[in-house]
Parts: sequence; structure tokens; C-alpha cells
Amino acid sequence: PTMAEAVFTPDAPAPVGPYSQAVRAGNTIYCSGQIGLDPQTGAMVGLPDDVEAETTQVLHNLGAVLKAAGATPSHVVRTTIYLTNLGHFDLVNRLYGEMFGTGVLPARACVQVAALPKEARVEMDAIAVLVFPY
Repeated sequence: PTMAEAVFTPDAPAPVGPYSQAVRAGNTIYCSGQIGLDPQTGAMVGLPDDVEAETTQVLHNLGAVLKAAGATPSHVVRTTIYLTNLGHFDLVNRLYGEMFGTGVLPARACVQVAALPKEARVEMDAIAVLVFPY
């Protein structure tokens, strides 16, 4: 038997390729990158210029995947934020802080990228640990 288990929830966008929304391996959850797709309609939220609405949807999608895996934002130990424009950093950081800004803050990287799927301007992934061994 494999240690890895795919996580799926209809409350986040269905994968658009050969990957899982998240994979749980033991007590660790590896969440795939989430963009601002509305899981009900499949449409991008916030296009063409509402980065706040898009980021809010990204965080909602990531939260839904964490919940489906039995985790909360407080279980997250590492995130990566991908932005097509670092000029959006302050706005995205403020919204990110509303979800992850208490307790032990996750380790994080934030990078500017040339492009993201579906004309997204923001993507986030996460790693969560359900039970620490100490």
C-alpha cells in the first residue's frame, strides 16, 4: 500500500491537468498551486483588474483544499506565492496575513513569474503538517 493519498474537494477548482489538488503523505499535506478560479463556474475571479478579488479566491481555494485534507491554515509550515507583478505584493501580503498571520507564521517564498495559467496574476501553494513529532 502507498503512503500517499490524493485529496479532492468540489469546493476548490478541479485540477486542469494530471495532478491532485493535494497529496497527503503521512501527516504532511502538499497542496498544489491554486489560482483564482471559481470552483462553481470555472471562471477566473477578478479579471481584468481586481487583484484583491482574485487573491481572496486563491486563499479561499487553498483553504478549501486544506480543510478537505483535515488541516487548517495554522497547520501550514511553508507557502510559495507566485505573482505576475511584484507591484501587487503589498495587497497580496495583506490578504495573506489575514489567513496566515497568527501563531507560527509559515516559511515562505514570493517570486515574480512571467505568466500563470488562465491569465491569473496570483498563485499560491502550501505544505501543511498535521501532527508534529515532538
